[in-house]
Formats: sequence, C-alpha cells, structure tokens
Amino acid sequence: MNSNNRELASAERRNFLKLAGTGSFTAAMVAGSAGLLWSDAAVAQTAQEEKERAAAAEHTMTLATAYVLGASRSYPIMQLDLKENIQNATNGKIYVKLAPGGQLGAGGALAQAVQTGTIQAAQHSLSNFAPFASAVDLINLPYFCGSNQRFTNLTQSDAWKAEVHPKIEASGFKPLFYVVIDPRVIAMRAGGAGPVMTPADLKGVKFRVPGSQMLQQYYRMVGANPTPVAWGETPSAIKQGVADALDPSVGALYVFGFADILSHVTFTQAVPDSQVYSVNLEWFETLPMDVKEGLEFAGEISSQQNLAKVPAARAYAMSELSKAGVEFHSLNDDQMAEWKEAGGYQREEWDQFKVDLAGSMETFEKLEEAAGTQSRYYVHDA
Repeated sequence: MNSNNRELASAERRNFLKLAGTGSFTAAMVAGSAGLLWSDAAVAQTAQEEKERAAAAEHTMTLATAYVLGASRSYPIMQLDLKENIQNATNGKIYVKLAPGGQLGAGGALAQAVQTGTIQAAQHSLSNFAPFASAVDLINLPYFCGSNQRFTNLTQSDAWKAEVHPKIEASGFKPLFYVVIDPRVIAMRAGGAGPVMTPADLKGVKFRVPGSQMLQQYYRMVGANPTPVAWGETPSAIKQGVADALDPSVGALYVFGFADILSHVTFTQAVPDSQVYSVNLEWFETLPMDVKEGLEFAGEISSQQNLAKVPAARAYAMSELSKAGVEFHSLNDDQMAEWKEAGGYQREEWDQFKVDLAGSMETFEKLEEAAGTQSRYYVHDA
C-alpha cells in the first residue's frame, strides 16, 4: 500500500471511529457507504445532517438487517435507500436508525424482534417469516413463484394482500415491501461432481438444505439426498464434503463468501430467495395517518428501486464468481420441463401443503392465478 492509500485508510478509520464513538453509528454507516469517510468535511456534514434529522423527527424507527450496507451491489437489499425514502416520504417525521450487518441478529431473530416490538422494523427472508405467519411459506412450493416475475406478480396481487396479509397482521407484523433478490440456484462444490442440468444429475448428491420441510421434500423428489445444515456451518460443510451442493441465490453465494469453494451454478428457478421488510403492526398503528401513508409510499418507492437493481446486482455477483472459476448454466425449455415434472407444485405430493398453508384449495387456486397474471411491475429474470 503506498503512502497516499495508507493516509486515506487511516483517515477513513479515524473518522469512522470518531462518529461511532460519539454515538453517530448511523452517520458513520451513511458516510462509509457513500465513500465519504476520507473527507473530514464530508464526514462532519453527514454527521450534522443525521443529527438534525434525528432531532427534527417525531418518531424514530430502528431498522435492522443481516447485511452490511455495501451488500446491495450484489444482493439488492436496499436498506440505505429505504432509510432515505422513509425519511423523505414522511417529510422528516420518521428518522431511521440503521442497524445493519447483523448487529441485532439475523433471520428469525429479527422477525421475532419486530413481533415483540423490541425494534420497529427489520429485513428477513420469507422462509424465516413463515414460523410467525405460515401462509407465506407458499412461496417455497417449487415452480409456484420461483421466477422473479411470478414472485412479483404474486406478492403485488390483490389476492395475496386479501388472503395472506391478514394472517401476517394477526401475528403482529405489517409487510412494508417484498424484496426480489433472484431465484435459488443449484451450486456445486469445487472438486465435486460436474454441472447439474437434469434431476438425474442430482442422484446421490448431498444437498445442504435449511430447516424447511418443503425444500427438503423438493430435493428428495428431484433425486438429491437432503442434508440439513445450519447456515453458519454451511461453508465448512461444503469445503469438507459433508454437503456437495447448496441453493441460495447467486448474490447470496457471493456476499457470504462461497466464491472459492464452488465449481458450477445452475439456474433452475424453482424457489425464490426472497426477503421482506416488516414493521411492528402495533407501532405502525400509533402513527398519524399522514405518516402511515408516507411510510407505505416509501415501501413502494423502495420496491421499484429494488426491481430495477436486480439484474445489475446479479451481473456483478456473476462477474466476481466467474473470476474465481465458477461456471454458470441455464436450462433450455425441455430441461426446465423435466425439473417441473419431477418436483413441481402441480404434483399431488404438494396438495396437503397447499391446503394447510392457504387454508383451502380454492384459496390456493386464487393465488396460483395471481402468480401467473402479469402485475404492473416488470422484473428481469436470469
């Protein structure tokens, strides 16, 4: 590192510690994400702006996520955009205090923190949301809404809002907006088998799965050997061959550091790797009407920004993974049909899940129609 770079790094570290040490952690995060930490003047201006916004606001919203702020480059979680949009759309009446990078937990722990009112809002996967509002687990039905467009069609539909949102609200949550990341993929470990193009290629493959019974059943149906492994233990399980494959989205594979331990990635589009921002419903209901409307509008703005960001984030993640030697594979129509035939939601093995989660087959059919009906929002698919 040359002397100029050393000086810049030293200034950035000094300014970050100065802000964080004076209780301005959100200001430190905002300045860091904007690349301003090297400039004392810019840091001071950012800190002052955050201080003024916080002082002028009538309500403070702690917004927690599992992701660092820079993650949106490859994993479009949009937390800094959401902060900005909430503050602006409510005319400064809400100040958003960020807690990124898992400071307050991740996954189900964040959902629970929102439910209990410990924090006002958080990001978590829909799979981690399911224990609190089981109906959302419908998104894990294979090929029901695996593509980005079908997921968007479904979650933006009147049917979803009429049938599923009341169940979510009964558990104490208000969905603010659904975050499109990309479908889950099939990612094979380095040194293992070759690319997976058909279900036959999964025979005998030890496939890392989360706790979801639906995902475990799906991978059994398409020929794999489902192997439940906690997320934190997954990298070592892949390295050691305890598991041969895993299925996050491409963006998640990059963000969580799997680049050097993978060989092949196949886009099967079976299940979305989707997220949601939820708000504590009781807190939301205490807000004045204009603030509620502003908060909801901020969710809509952020949702549209998220949809536009998806292909750029994917392209960056793929580029970085490719540098590490990962090869990518897309399915042709005949190959995709083979996957759907082997494990798709139309099979009778899924009927009980449909009834249990939707409440009835009639309700499920309404949601199925919604998933297949183009919404007013377009989103790119891999």
